[in-house]
Parts: sequence; C-alpha cells; structure tokens
Amino acid sequence: MNFLLEDIYYWAAFLLIVVGIYAVFRKSNIIKVIMGLTLIDNGVNLFLVAVGFIKGHTAPIITKSVNDVSLMVDPIPQALVLTAIVIGLSVLALALGIAVKIFSHYKTLNLNKIKGLKW
Repeated sequence: MNFLLEDIYYWAAFLLIVVGIYAVFRKSNIIKVIMGLTLIDNGVNLFLVAVGFIKGHTAPIITKSVNDVSLMVDPIPQALVLTAIVIGLSVLALALGIAVKIFSHYKTLNLNKIKGLKW
C-alpha cells in the first residue's frame, strides 16, 4: 500500500495521458480533441513535477531557517513545467480560436463532416 501512495503522481500522470490519447484518437468533436490534447499536456507536466520531487526536501528558496542546498529539490523541472503551463495555455487559446473559425465556416464541430478534414 505504501508503494502505491508514493507513486500516485506517476499513476495520475499516466491516467491523464491515456485519457487524453483516447480523446484525441477516438472523438470526432473538435472541442473534445482539444481537451484531449490539454489532458496530455497536463499529464506530462504532472509527470515532470513528480520526477523532480524528492521526499523530505524543501522548495529551492533560501531562507534563514533553510540554507542547506543539499536539502532542496532541483528547481529546473519546476521552471520547465511553469514555462510549459504558459505555452500550453497559449496553444489551448489558439486551438479554441481556430475551432471557433472552423465552426463559423462549416457550421459544425464534427471532424467527420468537415470536407477538408476527412480521412
């Protein structure tokens, strides 16, 4: 049981990625595909944060009470995830804007009914 509790973040990241991949490949609504891509992005971000976590260590902020660098986690994964969150939000906004334009042109969000996007 202790093994599962320590790895819950890895399992949650895996679940988010799998659900996102399912939505991208199996759904025909553009909004659902975009949400699937967002789930994949969030799953990867959660995985990167989980990899950078070390039990018993603190945030990489030097204070009067904590000044030992060996007791801090690596700040690089946190910085990368913060950047990835901003980029993911921008991509989400762009994708939703494109979906609005597609809907105004074709009057549908179903990928199977849009002429130029058929397989």
